[in-house]
Amino acid sequence: MKTRLLTTGLLAALFALGTTVPAQAAVDPEVAYILNSLLFLIGGFLVMWMAAGFCMLEAGLVRTKNVATMCVKNVGLYALAGILYFLVGYNLMYEGVDGGFIGSFSLWGASETAANEAINVEGGYSSASDWFFQMVFVATAASIVSGTVAERIKMFPFFAFVIILTGIIYPIQGAWTWGAGWLSEMGFSDFAGSTIVHSVGGWAALTGAIILGARKGKYGLNGQVRPIPGSSLTLATLGTFILWLGWFGFNGASQLALGSAIDAVAVSQIFANTNMAAAGGVVASLCLTKLFYNKVDLTMVLNGALAGLVSITAEPLTPTIGQAILIGAVGGALVVFVVPLLDKLKIDDVVGAIPVHLVCGIWGTLAVVLTNDGASLLNQLIGISAIGAFVGITSAIAWLGLKYTVGIRMSEEDEHKGGDLAELGMEAYPEFGTGSQKI
Repeated sequence: MKTRLLTTGLLAALFALGTTVPAQAAVDPEVAYILNSLLFLIGGFLVMWMAAGFCMLEAGLVRTKNVATMCVKNVGLYALAGILYFLVGYNLMYEGVDGGFIGSFSLWGASETAANEAINVEGGYSSASDWFFQMVFVATAASIVSGTVAERIKMFPFFAFVIILTGIIYPIQGAWTWGAGWLSEMGFSDFAGSTIVHSVGGWAALTGAIILGARKGKYGLNGQVRPIPGSSLTLATLGTFILWLGWFGFNGASQLALGSAIDAVAVSQIFANTNMAAAGGVVASLCLTKLFYNKVDLTMVLNGALAGLVSITAEPLTPTIGQAILIGAVGGALVVFVVPLLDKLKIDDVVGAIPVHLVCGIWGTLAVVLTNDGASLLNQLIGISAIGAFVGITSAIAWLGLKYTVGIRMSEEDEHKGGDLAELGMEAYPEFGTGSQKI
């Protein structure tokens, strides 16, 4: 069994195996096995719940005529991510990497089942609990893409890209660090995935947005930016709170062990830092939008919370709470500055995923060196650059391949009509939509 290799989890792994550590009583291996597996399962279903958060956030930030389409895409991508991670992704990421670049192309299979007469608990956790926890992470990376390219991409070409991203791109780059690959050997540190998950989704979203082009009417000929309000800021706010909740599983369970008191303390610190980084992002974006625009922008504040969460994800254990607040605040500030920059470049990001997940993913990975003495700035830069180059190039190839074969963009007529009617033949809000009839 392979799982993510984290320097901060080494001591926890020793406890999980029942090894005696000074000033700490040995942990019963079976108890540690149960607690570690439980942490993976609880963390996993919390991260799975983030799929609902992404869905509600995106449904709230697109126009009414595209809400049902976004719901289908989010349910569909989660299902596809799970199937592809079973078929090829997990073993490609973890099986036989051994300091290299890639694992094996093979089906994943549990090393033990409930039908076994005896369970070997020295592995530290159930293999199925580990697979489930890893699988929900790859679904998160795919969810990041869907919001950026919303309202103008065809549904099935989007799903085709999800298959490539979750089955090939994500597992290969993930193997470099979490699968004991070359970046891990070098010393690159990314505790829960600011780069490995979030910036991967951000790079894939950025290349998709550039190749796909902006929504009709978003940018005028004279460089004017035309705001396109979403359907429901209430839904977007609900989605943000769901994501905030799910992030405790995302970061907390990345400790990878709960079989000792020191693990329990570590998970508690991670929860606290995760929460306060989001708070820092909220306050920074709230204050800056009031300062620069004289009015608070709710969408910026929501993305400020997410920016803080992404920023702390690369190292949520070693900062103090005060440091976590500052790391999150820088993330919230970056969102406020990068959103208008993207508009100047005419890169149409419907939900603001590129500033949140790509830019703040990079910032969070660099910020590791501020609190983790074992991290090197050079190694962090190499890891960010290598993963960014790999994901950017492979994503561009995938998007362009789809564009010039099956096509990725809806027709102008379908885009005007909206994805709900054009691709689904139904509307999320039929009483208020274009297809409503008086009775």
